[in-house]
Amino acid sequence: MTTPAGPPATGPRIPEAVHRRRWAILGVLMLSLLIVVLDNSILNVAIKTISTPAPTGLGATQSELEWAINAYTLVFAGLLFTAGILGDRLGRKKVLLGGLAVFGIGSAFAAFAGSPTELIVFRAVMGLGSAFVMPATLAVLMNVFEREEQPKAIGIWAGGVGLAIAIGPITGGVLLDHFWWGSVFLINVPIVIIALVLMTVLVPDSRDPKPGRIDPVGVVLSVVGLVLLVYGIIKGGQLADFTDPQVLATIGAGLAVLVGFVLFEKRSDHPSIDVTYFRNKTFSAAMSVIALVFFALMGVTFFSVFYTQSVRGYSPLQTGLLMLPLAAAQLIFAPRARLAVDRFGNRATTTAAMLLIAATLAAFASFERDTPIWVLEVVFFLMGTGMAHIMTPTSVVIMQALPREKAGSASALSNTFRQVGGALGIAVLGSVLSAAYRSDIEDKLGALPADVRHTAGESIEATLGVAARLGPRGDALVGPANDAFLHAMHITALCGAGVALLGALVVVLCLPGRPAAPREGEEKPQLASADH
Repeated sequence: MTTPAGPPATGPRIPEAVHRRRWAILGVLMLSLLIVVLDNSILNVAIKTISTPAPTGLGATQSELEWAINAYTLVFAGLLFTAGILGDRLGRKKVLLGGLAVFGIGSAFAAFAGSPTELIVFRAVMGLGSAFVMPATLAVLMNVFEREEQPKAIGIWAGGVGLAIAIGPITGGVLLDHFWWGSVFLINVPIVIIALVLMTVLVPDSRDPKPGRIDPVGVVLSVVGLVLLVYGIIKGGQLADFTDPQVLATIGAGLAVLVGFVLFEKRSDHPSIDVTYFRNKTFSAAMSVIALVFFALMGVTFFSVFYTQSVRGYSPLQTGLLMLPLAAAQLIFAPRARLAVDRFGNRATTTAAMLLIAATLAAFASFERDTPIWVLEVVFFLMGTGMAHIMTPTSVVIMQALPREKAGSASALSNTFRQVGGALGIAVLGSVLSAAYRSDIEDKLGALPADVRHTAGESIEATLGVAARLGPRGDALVGPANDAFLHAMHITALCGAGVALLGALVVVLCLPGRPAAPREGEEKPQLASADH
C-alpha cells in the first residue's frame, strides 16, 4: 500500500524570500514550542512547592495538583484537532499569534492565583492557547521547508523539545529558590512577547488554498468526543478505579462520539479530515507508537519527581539538573535520527528505540533509596536517546503522509494522539502507583484518626505532610512511606515497560523497513513513501 502523499516535489514550491530565512523561521517556531513544553516541565518541579500550605504555596491537595496538570491537558487535547483545522483554513500565522497571546494572558493570571481553584482555571486558559500553538508550529515548518529538508528540520524541531525539557526544571528550580511559586508561570510572559514580535516580522502566513466548506458537525463531534474521553481517563486516575460507573460511562460516551465522528467524516463530502488515511498501516502505526510511548513515559516520569525530591531529598533546582542528561540526549540525537533511519530504516531504528525505552523504564524497578545517583543519570540519558529516535522518524512519517496543505491537520492529529496517550499514562499508571502505595502504607497508619488516615494514604507527599504536622511522633512514618513509595514505583515502572514493549511490537509489525536503493534515474524514496 502506498502512503498518501502530497504533490510531488518536482521543483521548489517555497517562495525564494521565505526559503532564504527558513532557519530563522524555524528558530522562532522553536521559541514558541519552547514555552509550551517548558511550562509543563517547570510545573513538574513546582508541584511539591504548590502543595505546601500558604504563604509558601497554595496548600493544594493531591487531587487539586492533578487537576492543575489535567485541566491544561483536557482543554489542550480536546481542542488540538479543531485548532489544526482552523489553522489550515484561517491561516497558521494568525492562529499561532492568537494562541501565544492567550497562553501569555493565562500565564500572567496563573502566576497570581489566590487558590488552587483559580490556578486550575487559569491552567485551562493556558491549555486553550497551547492547543493553537503546538500544531501550528509544525504546520508552518512543513510550509517553509522543501520535502527533502523536512526530516532534518523536524529533527531539529524535536530537539527543541529536549532543550525545553532541560531549561524547564532548571529554570523552575532557580525561580523557586529565589522567588515565590507564581514566578514559574510569570516567566512565560516575556518569552511570549519576544515570540510575538519575532513571529510578526519573520514568519509567513500559509493556509489550505482549497479548504472547502467548514464541517461544523465534525468539529463539534471531535471536541465533545475528545473532552469526554480525556475527562473519563483523568477521573479514573483520580479515583484509582476504572470500573467506577461514572468513569465507564464518560469514557464510553467519548468513544461513542468519536466513532460517530469517524462515521460522519467517512460520509461527508467536505470532511475535516480524510479518515481513509488511517487505512494505511504505516500512518496508523506511527500514530499508535506516539500514543504508546507517551503513555509509558508520562506515567513514569510523573513519579520520578517524587522519587528525587521526596525519597532522595533533592531540591527543585537539583531535580532540574538531574534531568539534564534526558534533555541533552534529545538535543544531541533528535536532529541526527534521520541518519539512523537512512542507514537502518524506520522499522529497525524505531524498534531499537522502543526497546531502549522499555529497558530504561524497567530500570526504575531496581531503584532504592541508596542507588548511586549516576545510575539515574545514565538511565535518563538513554531514555532521551530512545525518545529522539522515536519522535523524529514517526513525526516525519505522519507529516509527509498528508499533503502540505493539510499540515495543520496532520500535526494536530499527532499531537492529539500524544496528549491522549500522555493523559492515559498519568491516569492509568498514576492510579497503579496510588493503589500500590495505599495498600502498602495503610497498615502503618492505624494509630492516626480516621479522617487523617485517609488523607495520609493518598500519596507519599500526603503521608510526609501528616508526619511533619505530628512532629517527633510522625518520624516513625517517614521510613514506611519511603518503602511503600519505592514498592509502588517498581510496580508502576514495570507496567510502563510493558506498554513500551507493546509499542515495539506495533513497530515491528507495521512500520516500513529500510527502503530499497533507487535505480539509476529514479528519485530517492522519501521516509514515508512506501509501506513495505
